[in-house]
Amino acid sequence: MAREKVILAYSGGLDTSVAVKWIKETYNMDVITYTCDLGQERDLAGIKEKALKTGAVEAIVEDVRNMFVDYFVWPSLMTGCMYEGKYPLATALGRPLIAWRMTEIAKEHGAHAVAHGCTGKGNDQVRFDVSFQTLAPRLKIIAPVREWRWTRTEEIEYAEKHGIKVEATKKSIYSTDVNLWGRSVEAGVLEDPWLPPPADAYQWTVAPEDAPNQSVEIEIEFEQGRPIALNGEKMDGVALIEYINKVGGEHGVGRIDHVENRLVGIKSREVYEAPAAVILHLAHRELENLTLSRQSMRFKTYVAQTVSDIIYDGLWYSSFHQDLMGFVEKNQRYVSGHVRVKLFKGAATVTGMKSEHSLYNKDLATYEEGDQFPHDTAIGFIRIHGLAQQTQARQQLLKGEPTVRPARIVPPSE
Repeated sequence: MAREKVILAYSGGLDTSVAVKWIKETYNMDVITYTCDLGQERDLAGIKEKALKTGAVEAIVEDVRNMFVDYFVWPSLMTGCMYEGKYPLATALGRPLIAWRMTEIAKEHGAHAVAHGCTGKGNDQVRFDVSFQTLAPRLKIIAPVREWRWTRTEEIEYAEKHGIKVEATKKSIYSTDVNLWGRSVEAGVLEDPWLPPPADAYQWTVAPEDAPNQSVEIEIEFEQGRPIALNGEKMDGVALIEYINKVGGEHGVGRIDHVENRLVGIKSREVYEAPAAVILHLAHRELENLTLSRQSMRFKTYVAQTVSDIIYDGLWYSSFHQDLMGFVEKNQRYVSGHVRVKLFKGAATVTGMKSEHSLYNKDLATYEEGDQFPHDTAIGFIRIHGLAQQTQARQQLLKGEPTVRPARIVPPSE
């Protein structure tokens, strides 16, 4: 009788490498590993070979970088998704794509289960499980790390015992995740938020103080919210992100140190490197300032926060997410133009922008000759604008009082 099959999300790292052996021993199932190239900068051929040597009956590797950028990264950029104002959601954006491909592969291979290497206290377990349950509710979900509750040190000892080669060591015990949009680092000494991240936590960016003494400028062209060209050269999304990651990292741009609120109710200290994400979000936001109305900008800020939570919380495949993205697509139809960004010593600064859809009118904004602003209407506008406040003061705040007092400030306790 043929054994049941399980599709394991496989990175070749500590958790998933140990999981191949553990699933075979514990569940007596054939393990098919799935690894997709999201821009991890890893030896995918070597990962495939390692999976087979570790005991997988088949190892599937796919290049889905263009799909990742077009259907996950660009929509998040257009929305302005930065979780808690800092994290560009690199890892969180990759999970729904991986989960979707795993459910498709499970159907193709007649698998009865899917598996991942997430812990029981992280966010990724939620992102995977909810996506699996939504896309293919018949599949059993196996989460070895969550089930065995080993420490990372115990995992390393298990790997050593079974001859499984892993990069993590007891001295350097970072947990990392990498894709085109960013690099996430946690665990080890990073768990103390009082300590600065050690130099070895960073791989994509130089320390700002060690960056070149000469700044560099790049020009990014957007079309309906999507980056389409760099320095006048049309590029696909993957090449554009790779270039900005490189030049941004060389100038120390893109380091993020964040104590964030995990969905499972704990705070976690995370270090991220995301030069392209930081630079593109900055440029995109400034282009929106030029091309969107005040009302659109204000409402989109709320949408951005809501969609960031949706992505972070693993609800990518919800109807609500689809509804909000319908608004974003409409909202971005005039966000086209060019933005110039200067990179210097860890800082990214917008130095110029232009758009044929710009709502900035120099003839109205100027204080010089040619000013077309209707100054003579300002007095009437001010009277109407302040009318409600004046009425309230007269009818309420000034009754029995000589003047309206400033808002009461509670003094510190003595």
